[in-house]
Amino acid sequence: MRCDRLWTNARLATLAADQPGIGEVEGGVIASCDGRILYAGPATLAPALVADETIDCEGRWITPGLIDPHTHLIFGGDRAQEFEMRLAGASYEEIARAGGGIVSTMRATRAASEDDLVAAALPRLDALIAEGATTIEVKSGYGLSLEHEIKCLRAARRLASERPVRIVTTFLGAHALPPEWSADADGYINEICDRMIPAVAVENLATAVDAFCEGVGFTTAQTRRVFEAGRAHGLAVKLHAEQLSNQHGAALAAEFGALSADHLEHLDAEGVAAMARAGVVATLLPGAFYFVRETRLPPIDNLRGAGVPIALASDCNPGTSPLTSLLLAMNMAATLFRLTVDECLAGVTREAARALGLLSETGTLEAGKACDLAIWDVERPAELVYRMGFNPLHARVWSGK
Repeated sequence: MRCDRLWTNARLATLAADQPGIGEVEGGVIASCDGRILYAGPATLAPALVADETIDCEGRWITPGLIDPHTHLIFGGDRAQEFEMRLAGASYEEIARAGGGIVSTMRATRAASEDDLVAAALPRLDALIAEGATTIEVKSGYGLSLEHEIKCLRAARRLASERPVRIVTTFLGAHALPPEWSADADGYINEICDRMIPAVAVENLATAVDAFCEGVGFTTAQTRRVFEAGRAHGLAVKLHAEQLSNQHGAALAAEFGALSADHLEHLDAEGVAAMARAGVVATLLPGAFYFVRETRLPPIDNLRGAGVPIALASDCNPGTSPLTSLLLAMNMAATLFRLTVDECLAGVTREAARALGLLSETGTLEAGKACDLAIWDVERPAELVYRMGFNPLHARVWSGK
């Protein structure tokens, strides 16, 4: 069997669901052809392979390329001043109600051109790529008008032409109430449903629709309307749910067969059960938990017990998680949420792919999937979760290259 590339003398963490733990393979090889994995497993079981190029991994570990399933990479400005306010005691809600928060970033984003937004996002994207990320979800949500939401989604899509990375875009028009609609939240939801979502769908600028279902965001009734409009236009559903309070958004997301519900610090037992029944992924965002000094933990044991898949993400955004490191996100998830090493590694590979509806394409080292690899200078996979501020990436492979 001929292949483009063959990686030999490797230790593999396949993350395949039908293998124990993280699917550890000693003496492993990976063969790729036309950007897809032909074989990943023990060298002793490999078919006869003739490669155009052979790479000796010298005993290094290979995992699937990392996946960040929740980011807000496209935005203008920063919110360092609000960080100082929070250090002085101001709450997230107080900052938002004082005209800060998401609306502050909205003003800077509206003032920026598409080129400006791409240029500002590239360093953030490069930081994730440098740690082995091969797939990254990017949400809109800082334009908050038809013109500027479209601009943000176009900028996000352009990132994939600037760097060798898979970009998945999500429309988050229901992120906050813009000032021009401050007295008419339902009217803004009409705008999202009647104008924004159809325009996004016509240009094929997003694969999913999202909303911030929260006391300082949008009600479950308003979120339901966004979901209905999104589904009517062929978009999948995701949700910011139960971050600051329990609005029963996760149960609503489950009702719509959402790919994921994200944050979940205030998720209740009924929400966990609904997510389990519907197969909704719980995407945890430890960077935001850390940054806003949250004290209420997501119900990890309940999620585990119910068999809800757990993904991890950076939640890279200017206000509550200015984080561009999936390695640090894993460490935070282990130390703050008490996730195991195996759960952390699955959370940024297999389960992150599941949270984006891409598990058939990437997230594990299995034949037929995209050849997205991260090759590490570590002695054991636990080092990827254990270390802080240290990047042991030896090489990153995206689509076989």
